[in-house]
Amino acid sequence: MTITKRLLELSPRPAISLTEVSRLIEQHRIITPVPSRPSLISLCENGTFETVGGRPTRFGWLVYEDSFLEWVKSLSKDGGARPRRKRKL
Repeated sequence: MTITKRLLELSPRPAISLTEVSRLIEQHRIITPVPSRPSLISLCENGTFETVGGRPTRFGWLVYEDSFLEWVKSLSKDGGARPRRKRKL
């Protein structure tokens, strides 16, 4: 029981695959159209997305979930919705 309890106290940092990142961007319409795979990889390489090990794993790129959510929040801060200008006829 003690060993099991200690194992459950260990809380690994959740990570998601780059494919899942792409799916979430599409599903929640965060950016339309969804950035290409090379663009997402570039976000991993330049440190925008914090990744497991800082490089691809045997499962591909794994992005820490909190890092992805911070990036989504930063989008609304930087390029928040602006009111549309009325067009002149």
